[in-house]
Order: sequence, then C-alpha cells, then structure tokens
Amino acid sequence: MINPTRERIPMPEQPKNLRCTNFDEVALGYAPLEAVGEAMRCLDCREQPCVAGCPIHQNIPGFLARVAVGDFDGAYDLVSQHSSLPGICGRVCPQEQQCEKNCSHALKGEAVAIGRVERFVSDWHDAHTPIQAPEVEPKGKKVAVIGSGPAGIACAGDLAALGYDVTIFEKLSYAGGILTYGIPTFVLPREVVDRALKTLWARGVEIVTDSPVDRTRTVDDLFAAGYEAVFVGSGADVPQVPRGLDTTLTGVWTANDYLTQVNLHSDALPENIRRAKRVLVVGGGNVAVDAVRCARRLGAETIMVYRRTIAEAPARRDEIAHTYEEDIEIQELTNPVACYGENGVLTGVKCERMVLGEPDDSGRRRPVGTGEFFDVACDNLVIATGTSYSEDVVDTTTGIEKDRWGGIATGEDGATSRPGVFAGGDAVTGPQTVVKAMGAGKQAAVSIDKYLSNR
Repeated sequence: MINPTRERIPMPEQPKNLRCTNFDEVALGYAPLEAVGEAMRCLDCREQPCVAGCPIHQNIPGFLARVAVGDFDGAYDLVSQHSSLPGICGRVCPQEQQCEKNCSHALKGEAVAIGRVERFVSDWHDAHTPIQAPEVEPKGKKVAVIGSGPAGIACAGDLAALGYDVTIFEKLSYAGGILTYGIPTFVLPREVVDRALKTLWARGVEIVTDSPVDRTRTVDDLFAAGYEAVFVGSGADVPQVPRGLDTTLTGVWTANDYLTQVNLHSDALPENIRRAKRVLVVGGGNVAVDAVRCARRLGAETIMVYRRTIAEAPARRDEIAHTYEEDIEIQELTNPVACYGENGVLTGVKCERMVLGEPDDSGRRRPVGTGEFFDVACDNLVIATGTSYSEDVVDTTTGIEKDRWGGIATGEDGATSRPGVFAGGDAVTGPQTVVKAMGAGKQAAVSIDKYLSNR
C-alpha cells in the first residue's frame, strides 16, 4: 500500500529554545510508525531514478519496501550490502542533491525522506543487535590502510571481512578522521562513529593512532614491514585560506582547527574561543554551518558570511534551515578581504559587497566584487573556505602520480600508478561527501582483493 501524501513526515527535533544550550543531536530520528509511513510514500518507480542519483547505487526502493512492512532487519540487510556507514550517511550526506533530488515525488511535492529512513534503519539495528564479527578464514596477507576516515573505515572493514590482516595508520591521536574531529555531535553523535570503529575492532582491524605516513614512516617502509598492499585514504585536510586574511592574529582560526578544539577539547577550550563575544564564520558549506552553530552554542553572537547567495551554498538544506532557526545571522554576497588587529589580537574584519556574474566551472554564478567595503567587529574569525590535498604520502613515495589538480591519480578501480598502492576518497577527488568516500573505499577493497588473489 502506498501512502499518497505529497509532504514528507517531519523529523522530530529538539525544541528551538533548548537546542542552542547543548551539543546534543538536534534531529531526533523517526519513531517506527513514522519510518513506516514515510517509506510507504515510495512509488517504486520502474526506472528507479533515486538509485541513479545515489553515488553507491543503494537499493533504495528495496529497503524502503522492507521498512514499509515493518521488516527493519531485512531493510538493514539490504542497506548494508552497499553501505558500511548507513547511520552516518543518513545523517550527514546531502540526499537532496543526490538520491532525493531524483525522487518522482519531488516533481509535485517533497521527495521521500530517504536519508531519514536510512538513519532509522541503522539506528534500529544498532539498538537491537550486538556487534558481531563474521567468522572468516584468514588469508595470511597483510594490508595497510592510511587514514581512519570514511574511505579507510569502509576499505578496512571489507578487507577484514574477506580474511585479510588489516592495520589502519592514523596520524592523529584519535580515530575516525573527519567524522570525529570535523562534525559536531549535534549533527553526528559520537556514539554513532564509535559503533563503526568498534565494528572494525571486532573484525580484527588494528587502528594505530599517532602514526602518520610521511617522511618518518613511508609507504616503502610499510611494504618492507610485510604489508602486501596499501590503501591511501588520508583525505584532504590542508586549509585553503583566502588572500588577505591574517591567520597569525590570535582569534583567527581555520575551520579544521576550530572544530577540532570544540569537538575534542570542550573541557579545555582555548580562552579566546571560550570567551568569544562575536564570531564571524566565512563560507557556505557544511563546515561553515557546523562552525557557526558551534559558536552559537558556546554563547557568542554569530554571523556567517558567504560570497554567493544561500541558494548557491553547498551546505545541506536541513542544516541551513537549522542555522536560521537558531537566530544566526547570515550575510549573503559578502566576502572578507582583510583582518584588523591590535597587539596581535583580532578586532575585526573588512568585507566587500559582491554581486553574481557569469557561471564559473562549478556551474554557479561567479561572485564579483563591487568595490563597496564595510567593517565587521569580531573577536573570532573562522575560515571555512575549503581544504586541499595533503602531500605527506605522495611526496614521500616513489611511483605515485598526481592528477592535474594535485590529487592522487587512480583508475576507476582505485589503483594508483604504483603496483600494490590504491587510493580513494578525498585524497583522490578533493573534499566530497561521506558516501562518495565510503564508496571509493569499498571499491578499493574489491580491487585489493583481486590484486592479492592474483599474486
């Protein structure tokens, strides 16, 4: 039976007047009857346009059909065939730009809330099923994975399930990559990430933190230590700072550093974050939205500026809506060009009014300066204008070629130009979605298994 309702079932949320006082998850998730009702809205289209819009081609009509009849375990079995991180992807991936964008309901109403139902299925499974590791026959072969973010987690998990002895090398002192340091708990609760990591441990994957692969330990060293294949999933975490913004001033933060402090060191925040009165965040992506909402919860007056209009912003629509609901000021067509400071401490930012010109390579209209400037007083500036590739691995390893943008060059199978070395996720594509990084990790696991099986 199909639910003909054109509007999606609302997601229960923390009350607006309460959410800004804590870092608990804002979206509370569907109850079983709500998930069933939303899944029943699926029209089971013959051409399955939602599947075409999904980067990993998830069997969306199949798992929605299972949920619609209350078979939540069966739905999880279908979801987990394609996804290693459904509880994470259901929360943080921009479904409105992927699967839900193609939903037939979106032509005359609201798309089926595919991400919300996926999240429900994963949360239901986690609440009712203990972590289990399938018994597999060991292959007696070692694989090294560099990076414990979405690509590394997916690759390591699939390889361990095939019987490989897998070790993840993480350069930071905590596992999870951007899932841990880059996404606030009000968007992605820590226990959801911990569940993914505990599943890896149950499968025998060793995660070694504080272990960068660079000039100190190279890919060559990993091969010399007996690893027969290496997967590079180190991400793209080098901040890109616009010209003119002085990062040497106290109070000027890159978003990576700011979110790491807030997400991992909340009990011992630097004083200039903890006592900030007015915080300006520059950017229009999910990272900018996360940062400005963190500042709001820390008690600061908050402003987010973006050089285009919010209609062009890449952040998820739900997160932008939450930003407005939380009384955060958003100034469109505004571009910071310089910082002011006294005695080495930030006091304000000079901004320029922008207009939209012709489309650029991204298809969005290019922001053009008007020559109209104004000042914004603030004691914290958070720069969330993107990140680029780390060169720790490629510049210390012979035989790995880069593409013209600076990422690791790979084939569709994830293989690099050096035999035995595979790569995927942001280290190859630049900053993308969690589901795309996860899909690349899973593809690399298939390729590594094929490579090692043929040796």
